[in-house]
Amino acid sequence: MTQTLLPSPTTVHWGYFDATLKPIATIEPGETVTITSVSGATEHLPTDDRMTIRPELLAIGEEVKRDLGPHILTGPVAIRGAMPGDALRVEIRDVQLADDWGYMLFKPGMGTLPDDFDSFRRIHIGLDRASGAVKTPWGTTLQAQPFFGVMGVAPKPSAGRASSTMPSHFGGNMDNKELGAGSVLYLPVWNEGGLFSCGDGHAVQGDGEVCVTAVETGLTGTFKIDLVKNAQLEAPYAETKDHLITMAFDSDLDEAARVALRRMIAMIVARTTLTKEEAYFLCSLSADVRVTQLVNLEKGIHVMMPHAVLNQSKR
Repeated sequence: MTQTLLPSPTTVHWGYFDATLKPIATIEPGETVTITSVSGATEHLPTDDRMTIRPELLAIGEEVKRDLGPHILTGPVAIRGAMPGDALRVEIRDVQLADDWGYMLFKPGMGTLPDDFDSFRRIHIGLDRASGAVKTPWGTTLQAQPFFGVMGVAPKPSAGRASSTMPSHFGGNMDNKELGAGSVLYLPVWNEGGLFSCGDGHAVQGDGEVCVTAVETGLTGTFKIDLVKNAQLEAPYAETKDHLITMAFDSDLDEAARVALRRMIAMIVARTTLTKEEAYFLCSLSADVRVTQLVNLEKGIHVMMPHAVLNQSKR
């Protein structure tokens, strides 16, 4: 069974995660759900007649109150039986462009180079949903690699209402381009039902997301969400066909790198016959330490270790 969830003023929350939100749907563990998102406050909408603005985005802009952050999130979805201490296993089966346009911007005081670019600029970018072509105003054409910048669960109750801007223990605004179709994301559960939401669709993004945004757009994602009971995760991690991925977020990029590396070492030790010291050596040989994003106040690092390397020493 697959449920389909569309964005509307009654199915989105704007700018935050909150454990007190009522779920818009409840699914059984192992069921599949298809979720569509929208992106763009009223001021970000295009005026080009060739770009189609969906009516649900206009309705959300008129009726939904924005609080704390900029991201319009569809959800939350409750998973029956999910309890604190469990984890959601979110298999991202498919991600498709839902709009024929996206936008980018930079603004004073934000981005990786705030002193170099101290003005505001916004551009609109055409998207070909059939071919996946991403057409910039200056003539460069890129191939879409869509993924949801924000995927997360409700935060710890003690955290209260959490902004969608900063990634944290609940996932959220991770902006990790590896989390496209075919990847699996593991999210710690902090509240009954888990309460999964997603949004902040990106048509394409480089590691770092350096200017503040990727190509912000609406997406449709298909997710198979299962439960891992008593997982006791402290933070999200992910897997792709080729890699195990640990993640960490901190205002200090060096500290985020240290935490993500420690998490990778711990997972190597848990999954293989290697000692902690041997895992540290192996990370220096085979792991790629990448900058996920530099612009969400809490910066991101992800460490990628090939499964092929781990499988040589698997328990």
